[in-house]
Amino acid sequence: MRTILLTVTLILLTHLGFAQELNCKTIVIAEQVQGTDPKVFKTMEQAISEFVNTRKWGSDNFENKEKIECVFTIIINKQVEGVEGGFSGRLSIQATRPVFNTTYATNLVNFVDKDVAFKYIQFQPVEFNDNRVAGNDALASNLSALISFYCYMILGLDYDSFALKNGTEFFNKALNIVNNAPENKSIVGWKAAESQRNRFWLSDQISNNRFVGMREAFYKYHRLGLDVLSTDEEAARTVIHNTIYALKQINNDNPSTMLMQFFFNAKGEEILNFLAKTNMQEKQKLIPILSSLDVSNAGKYNELLR
Repeated sequence: MRTILLTVTLILLTHLGFAQELNCKTIVIAEQVQGTDPKVFKTMEQAISEFVNTRKWGSDNFENKEKIECVFTIIINKQVEGVEGGFSGRLSIQATRPVFNTTYATNLVNFVDKDVAFKYIQFQPVEFNDNRVAGNDALASNLSALISFYCYMILGLDYDSFALKNGTEFFNKALNIVNNAPENKSIVGWKAAESQRNRFWLSDQISNNRFVGMREAFYKYHRLGLDVLSTDEEAARTVIHNTIYALKQINNDNPSTMLMQFFFNAKGEEILNFLAKTNMQEKQKLIPILSSLDVSNAGKYNELLR
């Protein structure tokens, strides 16, 4: 999937210049927060970006052109009462990967986590240890746990999109964070009982063999579908159509799963654009399926039948 550097010289250059996997932009929006110096939030942006972009998340070396583009947007709604540097709000995660032989980048992740609470003290670095996820200060550790969880999810999905089930290492690391997450009365999103659509269920489902079909569909959609569109459009369209039929069966076996919603959050608009160039006969077969899987876009799918 990635370029293997064979010579010692190139390996050394890689470690010095571009070993890390992610190219992340961090945006912190805190317009609703009063009484905190705005410079704190700029420092927070820098600290999170530095943490993500300088950390080595896996064992492979990435060239600069191979780095995964992602954006973390933290929208802070309020301060955590009684905690200096404590904030709560939501986190928007976006990540893309390029499609072969095109200038187009396809979404891997387009998701909003609404259960975000953490502590950040200005000028303190963001640090994370896979073996001590909870750390010494739960709210402070929750910031790095949240960011690391989604970094691992992004990497797992990127690897899965290039080779079948190749992201398992990263999904296991994300699951480790869930299993050892910081605990505090202000922290939610890591436990099954708190919601049916949170980080617990996302990690549980993508790591569960019961949902292996989703990972297979994800791989085929990207590697055998999107990546082939420019060279063999007919074959690529057949693969993507079959992927949609496979998703229907997965949903029949596991109705209304978070993982299905997570997929369509990223892919809904793209599939709509794809269908716009599909013949009416295929639209009539696919659109009822997609309308039931991606309810939020059902109206847009049905517009394509007119």
